[in-house]
Amino acid sequence: MNDTICAIATSQGKGAIAIIRVSGDESIEIVNSIFKGKDLTKVESHTINYGHIIDSTGKEIDEVLVSIMKAPKTFTTENVVEINTHGGIAPTNKVLQLLLSNGCRLAEPGEFTKRAFLNGRIDLLEAEAVMDKINAQTEIQNELATNQLNGKVSNLVDELRNDMIQIISNINVNIDYPEYDDVDIITNDIMLPKLAKFKERISKILKESKNGKIIRNGIKTSIIGEPNVGKSSLLNELLEEEKAIVTDIAGTTRDIVEGQISLNGILLNIIDTAGIRETEDIVESLGVEKSKKMMLESDLVLFMINNNKVISQEVKELISEIGNKNYIIILNKTDLENKANLDELNIDETRIIKMSIKDKKGINELKDKIIELFDISNIEEKDPTYLSNARSIGTLEECLKLTEDVENGVKNNQPIDMVELDIKNIWEKLGTINGTTYEEELLDEMFSRFCLGK
Repeated sequence: MNDTICAIATSQGKGAIAIIRVSGDESIEIVNSIFKGKDLTKVESHTINYGHIIDSTGKEIDEVLVSIMKAPKTFTTENVVEINTHGGIAPTNKVLQLLLSNGCRLAEPGEFTKRAFLNGRIDLLEAEAVMDKINAQTEIQNELATNQLNGKVSNLVDELRNDMIQIISNINVNIDYPEYDDVDIITNDIMLPKLAKFKERISKILKESKNGKIIRNGIKTSIIGEPNVGKSSLLNELLEEEKAIVTDIAGTTRDIVEGQISLNGILLNIIDTAGIRETEDIVESLGVEKSKKMMLESDLVLFMINNNKVISQEVKELISEIGNKNYIIILNKTDLENKANLDELNIDETRIIKMSIKDKKGINELKDKIIELFDISNIEEKDPTYLSNARSIGTLEECLKLTEDVENGVKNNQPIDMVELDIKNIWEKLGTINGTTYEEELLDEMFSRFCLGK
């Protein structure tokens, strides 16, 4: 990390301005070598300076504003310079080229944020929140990322680690200083309640983190049903646009069609699938198999049934496969004669929405049911301070399992020094969530998903 890096920090293309970010010990000197205006090495930190970028012949490339931010009070804790150029592709790339030819190296994806983490400016959860902030599409997603960026989520992990360190400290005192009369002797009566309380705290965080995943990733929703039941019409109605082709010809939708809506700040990632039926058409058959796979992978299944048609055996079998998934049965075409007998299905009656897309009836009832199923109103009202990514949640689930193993070991009178090692292992794993302990491979993989210039 001794070299100086640079990258375009704004989206490339036409725009009013573009920002080129430079970070490293020599950033001010390098930018000063291509800048005509004040001597940037002598200006105050956190100032904006007017001038021009020039090439080696003295030719002016662009009129710019240059922000100087000196270490350590910067994002990376290194000297940072940001060059504000006009937002055209040519001037921006030319300035970047001059920086590279004068001693800078092109930054890797996410390298500015990675340096901020490695230099102790932010922890790993806060680093992940930077990308969440960039990707936020709703107000509640932005709020979740803000709380994580401000360290509120890291505090949850720190509190768990403190619980473990107290237990470790008590064990160490008992092992090293058994003669002290005023030290609690670690017995099952003391250890087991501490472990039970620790498990309870982890379980609470994991339960609430389901909300975090919903906020961050949205609800993967698939529309399933036989051909011509109204799946594409439902998608279009929810999106309020003609996204999917609607015809009376069975098999019109042969592949998945996707769209996205915000429901009280929560994204619904909706997938319209191919109509499920027996077919000799190879392309349509592949679409049907894809639909069945999508149904099993979804967070929410909207299973549509034709009110004007007897329920087929294939539909009955598919509904039986939904299992414990969140689902809603939509009885569409209620404007026509009722021929579908829902009593033949083993389903929760509260999950049935009667609908006539043609008459625009039942859409609001469907949205209300989704809000109820996922407790979206409650999520919207709460301060969203949750773990929200699969890596963190997976690690916490592993820590819960390890704690249960320790608990069993204590009950079976496992030697106290072995118990201490197991608890230290949990403490270290908790540290991988916020990056107190980490592996280089993890950092490389995580920051590679960031954009250049961030």
